[in-house]
Amino acid sequence: MSLQPTSTGAADDYQAAIAQGFMPIRDVARITGVNAVTLRAWERRYGLIVPHRTPKGHRLYADEHVLRIQAILTWLNRGVSVSQVKGLLRSNQPAFAEANSQWEARRQQLQEAICNLNERRVDECFNSELALYPPHTLCQQLLLPLLSDLELRWRNQFGAQAERVFFYSWLRSKLGARLYHNNRQCNGAPLLLINVSDLPMAPGLWLTAWLASSAGCPVDVFDWPLPPTELALAVEHIQPRAVLLYSSQALNSTHLQRLLGGYDCPCLLVGQVVQIHAEELVAITAQNAELSLAADPLAALHSLTDLNLLHS
Repeated sequence: MSLQPTSTGAADDYQAAIAQGFMPIRDVARITGVNAVTLRAWERRYGLIVPHRTPKGHRLYADEHVLRIQAILTWLNRGVSVSQVKGLLRSNQPAFAEANSQWEARRQQLQEAICNLNERRVDECFNSELALYPPHTLCQQLLLPLLSDLELRWRNQFGAQAERVFFYSWLRSKLGARLYHNNRQCNGAPLLLINVSDLPMAPGLWLTAWLASSAGCPVDVFDWPLPPTELALAVEHIQPRAVLLYSSQALNSTHLQRLLGGYDCPCLLVGQVVQIHAEELVAITAQNAELSLAADPLAALHSLTDLNLLHS
């Protein structure tokens, strides 16, 4: 598809291009899940995507651009650095080919900054990746593996609690700010995401909220457990499109069953609680068609996508 200019003004050129099937950057961001800032960075720094331009400089994308972005995401989700992708696309190597990853070095940089309680350095490391990679890739390749590495480090380690509180506080602040920004761009009923354990600042909770909001869905977060009766009151007032209950620890069986029932919308149980109560949940899900399970934030994103709950 080629952009056909008109003999009239720039606004007419833009509208004519849209009529021809071209898409503005906001639509491409919505379709692919890659935000506009990242798409511009891929274009400016690496030449990965070269959109058409109107006389006034507006970017316009065709179907082939969307396909190329999806191919880029395939490589990124396999751990390939964005700087390597262009050469791989040019050589038409299949997506299952082995590729050198630099994610381990990035995780090491972040871990070193966390160990030194260096908030500015943590922020710089994360921001540099956030400009180049979509949230799904950052969660899969950087943050979830980093959290696993940190949990190993924090076992019987002097200073572990200081590092944990430092990093969890930073993560909640950082992702909370992104969530606030994303929510302002989204419409429709929100997801209601509630921490039902007594562990505050749960990183998986905030990663789940960030991924969902980045995919185009508003999210309301309660980072503290509610009694089942008050949870029902919150649901009545907010009228969410779905209720997400997050826990990284075991729950009392009676309390768990009370939490999982009685909603007029889909319910998703997220976190390690799914693995901890695996046998018990088999029976509960068999009796509750509205209940879904996800052991981690990425699985939660997939479930929400399958349930068509993400876009307004």
